[in-house]
Amino acid sequence: MPIHRPSATRVAGAAFVAATATAAVVVAPLPAAYATPSTTAVISEAYGGGGNSGATLTNDFVELANRSTTAYPLDGYSVQYLPASASASSLWQVTPLTGSLAPGGSYLVGEGAGTGGTAALPAPDATGSIAMAAGSGTVALVKGTTALTCKTAADCTANPDVVDLLGYGTAVVREGSAAPAATNTASVSRSASLADTDDNSADFTAGTPTPTNSAGQTAGGDGGSGGSGGPTAPGAFRIHDIQGTTRVSPLKGQSVVGVPGIVTAVRTTGSKGYWIQDPTPDADPATSEGLFVFTGSAAPTVSVGDSVLVSGKVTEYYPGTGTQSVTELGSPVSTTLSSGNALPDAVVLDDSTIPDTYTPTAGGGSIEALPLQPAVYSQDFYESIEGMRASVSDARVVGATNTYGEMFVTAKPDERPTPRGGTVYGAYDQQNTGRIEIAAADGSTPTLNVGDELAGTTTGPVDYASFGGYLLAPTAATTGTAVDNGLKPEVTRRQKGNELALATYNVENLDPSDSDDKFTRLAKGVVTNLSSPDIVTLEEIQDDNGATDDGTVSAEATLTKFTAAIRAAGGPKYSWRYVNPVNDKDGGEPGGNIRQVFLFNPKRVSFVDRASATDVSTTAVSVVKDRWTHEAHLSASPGRINPTSTAWNSSRKPLVGEFRFQGRTVFVIANHFNSKGGDDPMHGRFQEPTRSSETQRKLQAQEENAFVDSLLAADPRARIVALGDLNDYEFSDAVKTLTDNGTVLTDLINTLPAAQRYSYVYDGNSQTLDHILTSPSVTHYDYDVVHINSEFADQASDHDPQVVRIDVNKCGSKAYEPKAGDHK
Repeated sequence: MPIHRPSATRVAGAAFVAATATAAVVVAPLPAAYATPSTTAVISEAYGGGGNSGATLTNDFVELANRSTTAYPLDGYSVQYLPASASASSLWQVTPLTGSLAPGGSYLVGEGAGTGGTAALPAPDATGSIAMAAGSGTVALVKGTTALTCKTAADCTANPDVVDLLGYGTAVVREGSAAPAATNTASVSRSASLADTDDNSADFTAGTPTPTNSAGQTAGGDGGSGGSGGPTAPGAFRIHDIQGTTRVSPLKGQSVVGVPGIVTAVRTTGSKGYWIQDPTPDADPATSEGLFVFTGSAAPTVSVGDSVLVSGKVTEYYPGTGTQSVTELGSPVSTTLSSGNALPDAVVLDDSTIPDTYTPTAGGGSIEALPLQPAVYSQDFYESIEGMRASVSDARVVGATNTYGEMFVTAKPDERPTPRGGTVYGAYDQQNTGRIEIAAADGSTPTLNVGDELAGTTTGPVDYASFGGYLLAPTAATTGTAVDNGLKPEVTRRQKGNELALATYNVENLDPSDSDDKFTRLAKGVVTNLSSPDIVTLEEIQDDNGATDDGTVSAEATLTKFTAAIRAAGGPKYSWRYVNPVNDKDGGEPGGNIRQVFLFNPKRVSFVDRASATDVSTTAVSVVKDRWTHEAHLSASPGRINPTSTAWNSSRKPLVGEFRFQGRTVFVIANHFNSKGGDDPMHGRFQEPTRSSETQRKLQAQEENAFVDSLLAADPRARIVALGDLNDYEFSDAVKTLTDNGTVLTDLINTLPAAQRYSYVYDGNSQTLDHILTSPSVTHYDYDVVHINSEFADQASDHDPQVVRIDVNKCGSKAYEPKAGDHK
């Protein structure tokens, strides 16, 4: 049974740290010459009037900016100041720097304070005590912290340690002509384009001081999201620059300032934050114009329709192992410019926009670095609109609402539909590209079943989660109207007198501490929906104290309570057989000791008990051929198939038993193969996904296949029914190995029309995990998957049971005949 993790929620703070702690800082190469304009770090503003009479700001400052697309290292660098008319005794004053300068970002160096002024600088990224002159002076960005000794423009511009130089007012040391003079109320600042012509007079103008730190905060601000002090002008990067043309941002791990966008949705549950979208897109269909701003545990203070500028750190959040990532802005600081703006049009999701091919492949490696091809692959298409508004109309539900407030719909109504409204998954190369998860941003996802509908239009930003992959995050106001199409649980017919009915049912970690309601509903499933089969193999029966890990392995209390519930529901008085597992050796919930169990109606069928002289928990059951009757029987009944084989490590061992019905022997094998835990997600970054768990299931299949071979070798006409949760698809290598490609055992799911081959719904895919397999002699049967759980929001279990009714009087005449080349 797959273990579900929340997809649209995460622990605020901890998840963010995990997503950013390993983010690499790309170090830009150092400039090679300084007689030419800098393409990286430059001085963007200088102000020497701080604290003077009539000044607003209390401190002088120097602001740096980065013209490049990569971070620029500042460790070991310094900002230095020289008076405008330096004398022989004048010395350069030094303020050391640390950290790095983000691409397109700012870096604020706070300098000397005076007694005047009323507004403090935003938190400086570096602090010094240089008292700069208000009207004239020279500022240098220097590689190193040793004071410069040059006193002329020629000497200073020729010094390879001088990264950039600004002389303002009457400064003698300058690039080209000096920049205009500043005042107590005016700084000199570089143009918004950060142009560097190496002529200070051309590159700088005087104006109102606008000190901005690396977080995008400005003077007088509180630094809070949506409060004052946020960025006041668009920075160097827009959303499409951040998203880039691959799955990972080219600016990952770097800080950006003043990213413009319209707030399109706000998420108030789980991982709080909001989405912004640029209303002025570029022409590249591969670059998304939407972005999620992660505010952690803090509720966003912005509203839908706000036009904002946001500064923050670009991160790639991975919601689960092997998943793709969500490009986000973390530690945000924002400024709201206006409210009530129209939202960008939503991208329509339908047959015409979503490609039929699922994802590119990289030989099992990561596809993150591959250029997006949104017209070719559906996963590339969704990534190219990550964070953007998208909509689906009249969407049929293909995965019922779960306890996390998630459901799946299809944007392609004709894509492999099941008769009951789902979408069937029939092969590894038949991914259903129209599936998309709906997880409301405000927790308002309606409760619907498969086949129900969200009528009208459902609109929300495109997000990505660990379970299900890409999703829409609408709100109550942008979700279509819920339409109940009346899906009902199925009821199978009762077996006839000459029919032996065998069923399998995964009851999902059942133990006595479960609610009476769960026992009642599971019992009703057996009695009403399955019509009280003669034999029921149960999977996931826990021991008598559930997940308490104290050595208890018996399940008598569990089965007593369950069979009593069946009696109360009007069913027969079932007996049971099972083999206690060795404590903590069969996987499942720690301490739970899940196992398979035979329930049987002793008024209809008898169990052949054969004791063993050794512990059947650890002794392999074998096949014995009676020398007088030439019939086959088991060395122990019940028994387990080769339980000490490494194939069954931390996994359930098949339970084998002999039953007698109307004078004939039927061998029953109850299965629960190891889970798919640890496999790469289908929608993940590794393509094709590695199905690591299948390796063990294939070994388990080989063990059981060998046992069936031995039974058929002893009696080619043996009636064998192997059933249970194989945790794999009918087209998987494991199931093909177990059945010997259908020559030894017939997988009855394959006898149904393709659209009906499912017993489980996961991520909106109706798929097969549970199976009933029969030997060649079982020729007359009626098989039915009974859909009572997997398609419904309200489930007693996450699996659907299934049943086969065998006419034993008409079975047994056909013997197994090995084909040429068979390994038997």
